[in-house]
Amino acid sequence: MRDLKPVQIVTELDKYIIGQNAAKKSVAIALRNRWRRRQLDKDLQEEIAPKNIILIGPTGVGKTEIARRLANLADSPFYKVEASKFTEVGYVGRDVESMVRDIVELAVNNLKSRRQEEVQEKAARIAEERILDILLPPASGSGASISNDLEIVAVDSSGDDGNSHTSTREKLRKMFRAGKLDSRLVDMEVADKSSPMVEIFSNSGIEEMGINVKDMLGNLMPKNTRRRKIKIKEAMKLLTQEEAASLVDMEQVKAEAVEMVEQSGIIFIDEIDKIAGKEKSYGPEVSKEGVQRDLLPIVEGSSVPTKYGPVKTDHILFIASGAFHVSKPSDLIPELQGRFPIRVELDSLGAQDFTRILTEPKNALVLQYIALLRTEGIDIEFTQDAIEKIASIAVEVNSAMENIGARRLHTLMEKLLENILFQAPDIDEKKIVIDAPFVESQLRGIVEDQDLTRYIL
Repeated sequence: MRDLKPVQIVTELDKYIIGQNAAKKSVAIALRNRWRRRQLDKDLQEEIAPKNIILIGPTGVGKTEIARRLANLADSPFYKVEASKFTEVGYVGRDVESMVRDIVELAVNNLKSRRQEEVQEKAARIAEERILDILLPPASGSGASISNDLEIVAVDSSGDDGNSHTSTREKLRKMFRAGKLDSRLVDMEVADKSSPMVEIFSNSGIEEMGINVKDMLGNLMPKNTRRRKIKIKEAMKLLTQEEAASLVDMEQVKAEAVEMVEQSGIIFIDEIDKIAGKEKSYGPEVSKEGVQRDLLPIVEGSSVPTKYGPVKTDHILFIASGAFHVSKPSDLIPELQGRFPIRVELDSLGAQDFTRILTEPKNALVLQYIALLRTEGIDIEFTQDAIEKIASIAVEVNSAMENIGARRLHTLMEKLLENILFQAPDIDEKKIVIDAPFVESQLRGIVEDQDLTRYIL
């Protein structure tokens, strides 16, 4: 974060998102302000609250992508939730606090995976010794003798000579590292990781919670294991994972994950316009306002109970987004409006934007399809006029039907290359050029067909 200046943040976002400079600038400032706050005295840190953001714009213009890429840049815990999930028709929606519990769960799992990767080398060494112990039990201990099909030449493993045992073990180690034992079967105890999953009814809705009875009762219950015959290669993977898990201090991981969420977590609340209801309304509008009032204390800053302990939401950055076609931001309750002081309008995308989206980002659609077809030995090339034609048709279809922004390009590209993708394994011609006439012939039917429902995402 120290090296991530706002200008550099915008530059990194430009690699994946075309246009929307105002939104990029706002999120870059918000991210940098987090770093600035953490340089201050502890007392002053607590007084500075994050400036939450509302991104206003139609679907498919990059609202979610901006938030997701921002979280990746800052290496922050990130969780996306649709506000409409809290007001599902037919039953009481999910508990609003569940989004905090979910982001903590994600942070714990991600941090645990990283810590396990850090100790993989040490875990692999321990797992190797355990495999060798299974193949050739220690000379002083009791257990099965060396497997008969290992074909260790000129070695007597049944004697008490320590040098002989060591020599046998080292020969086994060389065979193991050379991969000569990968297909051999060993009989070993494998942990059964299955745990019951139950649904509980909270006062605000239905929540799913995994209950691990063994953790609840500590060591009172024996470990749930089962005996299996598995190949040594698979056994090595299982034992390495098991050792890596035992080398990681989970209490420290949980504490660090909670702190990461509290200090640098980003929660993206999509479709917030779906819970914006007008005052003095009846029916569903009352439920919408209720969801807003449930959201308020979390966005304001409160303590949410989780299975990893209480989590404070005071410094979590909330980024909300919505199209606001029917409602407007002022339809939100005033208290919630005040908790999102920064509002940014995102621009609708035109033909020029679509042309850039198809080619410029690191994950550009054209590059994706070129890479996919290259796996079949086909070299496909898009001319500039073909890309411009795809962009203009996307604008035309979006204006005639529902405007779904850049997502329309996915539909058009899949339809454009449908026959090539289908016949790719059997195509003799390995060099294919996509030009404007080809695009016109493949996609003109979509524009002219009045019933476009099958082409809408």
